[in-house]
Amino acid sequence: MSEPDSAERPVIYQLLVRTFGNTNLNRKPGGTLAENGCGKFRDINEAALAAIRAMGFNHIWLTGVLEQASGTDYPGRPVDPPEILKGVAGSPYAIRDYFDVCPDYAEEPGNRIPEFRELLERCRRHGLRTIIDFVPNHVARSYASDVRPELSFGEGDRRDVFFDRDNHFYYLNESHPGGGPPLKLPGGLFSPETEFGRVTGNNSVTWSPTINEWYETVKLNYGHDFTTGRRTSHLSGSEDVPRTWRTMDAIIAYWQEMGADGFRCDMAHMVPMEFWSWMVKRARSRDLKVLFIAEAYDGDPAKMTDADVLDQLLKAGFDGAYEHPTYKILQGIYESGKWANDIDGETFGGERFHHCVRYIENHDEVRVANPRHWGGVGMGAGKPAAAVMFGMSRAAIMLYSGQEIGEPAIGAEGFSGDDGRTSIFDYTAMPEFQKWYNGGKCDGAKLSPAQKSLRKWYGELLAILREPAFTAGDFYGLNHANKQNPAFGRTGGETWSGHWLYAFLRRDSHSGQAFLCLANFHPTETLAEVRVVIPEDALDWLGKAVGISFEGKLGCRNKLTANAHELAVIGLAAGDLEPLGVRYYALK
Repeated sequence: MSEPDSAERPVIYQLLVRTFGNTNLNRKPGGTLAENGCGKFRDINEAALAAIRAMGFNHIWLTGVLEQASGTDYPGRPVDPPEILKGVAGSPYAIRDYFDVCPDYAEEPGNRIPEFRELLERCRRHGLRTIIDFVPNHVARSYASDVRPELSFGEGDRRDVFFDRDNHFYYLNESHPGGGPPLKLPGGLFSPETEFGRVTGNNSVTWSPTINEWYETVKLNYGHDFTTGRRTSHLSGSEDVPRTWRTMDAIIAYWQEMGADGFRCDMAHMVPMEFWSWMVKRARSRDLKVLFIAEAYDGDPAKMTDADVLDQLLKAGFDGAYEHPTYKILQGIYESGKWANDIDGETFGGERFHHCVRYIENHDEVRVANPRHWGGVGMGAGKPAAAVMFGMSRAAIMLYSGQEIGEPAIGAEGFSGDDGRTSIFDYTAMPEFQKWYNGGKCDGAKLSPAQKSLRKWYGELLAILREPAFTAGDFYGLNHANKQNPAFGRTGGETWSGHWLYAFLRRDSHSGQAFLCLANFHPTETLAEVRVVIPEDALDWLGKAVGISFEGKLGCRNKLTANAHELAVIGLAAGDLEPLGVRYYALK
């Protein structure tokens, strides 16, 4: 076993501790921990970590480990009232104590921090760098740290004003909408906020937040009144930073000291960019290699910059931010009439293209295999989507546990109903994934042949993506050169190409290694006698030779040859491409 190498392209395996090792398949909607069970730190055992590492991952995101508001009672930790909970288990993004971990996950709840430290050490022994959540925008309404009570959010706040630079929260006044005090939550009154109220995590300034808002959380204040706009330049250039900044720095330092190698920062666009520049610099002064990745959406009106927030987060020091626009296009091919050509509407090249986080699933998104999403195509839809999303850039790759075997998330589990996601709010399990987990053996013995094949395919894809053409190389899209090529995968009388077929090149100039990548997104039709035009400027980019051979490395093992003139005029004869088929060819 080896120490993790932080210089590698991050290949991240995301798992929710609550569901990863939970072998109780009762799945009663809204069930308690005793009824439905819960995964433990120990379930992420040697066999699991060895299998994750062997598949090609070098980072593991231990999702939901921080102590959250919960409907489960423990000695010295009273249950949270239901009116501030979403689901019995509670949302992992409604943090109750930033300096503690969830007692649900420990064999001995009073020993939960040592058990978590042991997990971090197991991960390190298997060459996996660990990522945990950092939720900077909001906390649970019941937030109170018993580990570091002197750093509890809200202690010492002025409650008689909406905004104060050094308050941790924003406090409602009687003139705000919602009928004045007490705070009226969808589930009833929360007794600590009968005489005062605080703004919700999604910036809702009201005494009566709705069920669709983040009513269970409270917005944190970074020294700027968000109701006055996005201009936060006044926060930079001073050594006397707002109090919330200093508290957050203590939190990050605490987890770095414990051994966390990185942080996935929730809704990072809702926090001032000046804070991020300050925070990342301080974290890197403690560990130069610490990884910061951002969940961020430029289209959210709550973003704290007028510029493109993804660019601004990279400028502030993040290693990557969510590549959500391309994800939505890939999903849209099946759900909203998008074409593969639409992928080219995203910006190629430049810093953002190679410094993002690329995913097909995560805990916020629907499962590809869910029959009511992704066009009902099934788990195979993830293959062309992943081949394109992961293969086109040098950026970080992220895969969500269960994706690799087609976990479908069928049925209502509690708070969110039957929404196509594995619930993060409830005690539940992943029935199909447990066929791979197999009681902790993590050998996949109970998987169907199709599930075994899918997991093997993802492993093969990740292995190829470790080649220099993908880790250090550049991208050249080919759809623009094939729109008028009738042999480029047209179906059903189409007069334009690029609906279902996507093609691109990757090349590393240092090694000279190059790949041609093809993906058929059509769920049922074979694209017959495909030809791919590689234009003159692409051949020049590759380092044009008289003849080029193409050796199949993924999806086929055949060899093709063509001369440069043929490639530029009539294209490479790639043959038939099966439904949801992917081919990666190494160029010689």
